[in-house]
Amino acid sequence: MTRTARKRSTRRYLGGRTSAFRAPQYYGMVTTGPDSEPGINGGLFQRGNDAETSVTMDVESIEDTMKKIEHEGGKVVQGKMPIPGMGWFATCKDTEGNTFGLFTNDPEAA
Repeated sequence: MTRTARKRSTRRYLGGRTSAFRAPQYYGMVTTGPDSEPGINGGLFQRGNDAETSVTMDVESIEDTMKKIEHEGGKVVQGKMPIPGMGWFATCKDTEGNTFGLFTNDPEAA
């Protein structure tokens, strides 16, 4: 599926708007409603060999959290990377092999 088609289907199925970010790989932020109302936003990644559903958690410090994960036997799959104008993101795996994301808000991230 092309990025344009992916954006159209996201709007059609989820009722949101998308914004693309050029990080090491494609990431499209999906906004499902106004910031003034409760809700949940999300994102679309470029599909790869490890395409799967994952959860991303907001943490106070990505660096400290990655250290804790490794100390407890988990792994850092992709280290800290910027999502320009939004914050920092990392991908990890727990001891059961589940992939999950970490996010720290930082509008100065570049």
